[in-house]
Amino acid sequence: ENEEIDAFLQEDLAKLLDDGMDVGALTALTLKTGEYGVKGMALLDEANTGTYGNPEITSVDIGVRTNPGILVSGHDLKDLEQLLEQTQGTGVDVYTHSEMLPAHYYPAFKKYPNFAGNYGNAWWKQKEEFASFNGPILMTTNCIVPPSDSYKDRLWTTGAAGYPGCRHIDGAYGTVKDFSALIAQAKTCQPPKEIESGSIVGGFAHAQVFALADKIVDAVKSGAIRKFVVMAGCDGRMKSREYYTEFAKKLPKDVVILTAGCAKYKYNKLDLGDINGIPRVLDAGQCNDSYSLALIALKLKEIFNLADINDLPLAFNIAWYEQKAVIVLLALLSLGVKNIHLGPTLPAFLSPNVARVLVENFGIAGIGTVDDDLKLFFGKQA
Repeated sequence: ENEEIDAFLQEDLAKLLDDGMDVGALTALTLKTGEYGVKGMALLDEANTGTYGNPEITSVDIGVRTNPGILVSGHDLKDLEQLLEQTQGTGVDVYTHSEMLPAHYYPAFKKYPNFAGNYGNAWWKQKEEFASFNGPILMTTNCIVPPSDSYKDRLWTTGAAGYPGCRHIDGAYGTVKDFSALIAQAKTCQPPKEIESGSIVGGFAHAQVFALADKIVDAVKSGAIRKFVVMAGCDGRMKSREYYTEFAKKLPKDVVILTAGCAKYKYNKLDLGDINGIPRVLDAGQCNDSYSLALIALKLKEIFNLADINDLPLAFNIAWYEQKAVIVLLALLSLGVKNIHLGPTLPAFLSPNVARVLVENFGIAGIGTVDDDLKLFFGKQA
């Protein structure tokens, strides 16, 4: 908890009632909101790394084992930790889903032999994936899709998450939750049905990337890495979001993707290879771990002795869906980042006047076709 952030939230909300604020004042307030977004993400990063260690390069199994399993979705690492503790010796495995995937990158979670891997993809595929998982599903935060009858009796919620007709596990912050009923149900279920096999690699948060800094800088200086493209944000079911898969497939072979959030599922299982041992998809973690991407950009700016963060060989092609992606955008703007591209469409809540301010002051733009955007970001060599 941070009293300064709490005070700003109250101050910010109060100012929204002030009809006397002009565009300049509102723009300044928006940038200040982004500044506090950085502070909020830093606070969460400190809590996660202070408790579970710094994420490290990790290969995560995406297949299944033969034991019954529990699938954990959402973002709450403490809930996952408590469930893992309570499933030790029970014969029940625990899998992550969607935004919980990055839990595998933290050293503290590697001590649990029944922490089996990641099952499935982003939130919007949960209807099929929760049905085929066969065991209980624990939703710790958003994103719940109205469940099908085929698994509704296996869908449990906790914390802020909840859904009518689904069982909820209570427990105040700082207390130990009782997952015994969920574990008992898991023992009566069939093992998960395999929907894919193999592994994916992640764990490239700021500390891990800083440890690789010399290798990355050498690759940039030698020309092996021409550019980085930040493709953080959200995934969704709209066909227009297939743009990001095609964009990743068609990227020049000397370009590296920096990602965080469930947007990664559009390309994290593609075989994009590596550059001098550096994977071409560097996954920093959950959506709120976009903080790591900001730190990485600032570190590169320092290493290359640049006056402006926008002089880095770095492009921003971000997929947005909801509020967390918006605070990531505001955080980047507060750090001085310009020429960010948002897609697949610009937010509907941007009025023409607000959109004009963002375009004129910050170079915000939407996306075009994959081929046109590749030329825009990388020139004729794309």
